[in-house]
Amino acid sequence: MLTGSCHCGKVRIDVPQRPEALILCNCSICRRYGALWAFYPREEVRVSGHPANTVGYVWGERTIETFRCTGCGCVTHWEPLRPAATKLSVNMRNFDPAEVGDVRLRRFDGADKWEYID
Repeated sequence: MLTGSCHCGKVRIDVPQRPEALILCNCSICRRYGALWAFYPREEVRVSGHPANTVGYVWGERTIETFRCTGCGCVTHWEPLRPAATKLSVNMRNFDPAEVGDVRLRRFDGADKWEYID
């Protein structure tokens, strides 16, 4: 089990294990967030302080909602808006670099090609 949190600690995220990869996406929003995403099955992630201490943002094709802490503004995770989707994505920048710093980095072209470019 790994635990991360936003800067102020109002939102804590528990994931079952280290991710297989960290995803660096270059789409317009991810580029601005500077997030490193990791995917997990919804039922395996616990987000404490959500939704009480988070605010969501939906844009574009309205397929995901990205959440940030209402206190410090750190982007914590995103959830799919389609009920059939089984995974969510956690911003691993909220975790200790010593725990995830050596995880494989994958680059995703979300701006143009919608494919991995590594």
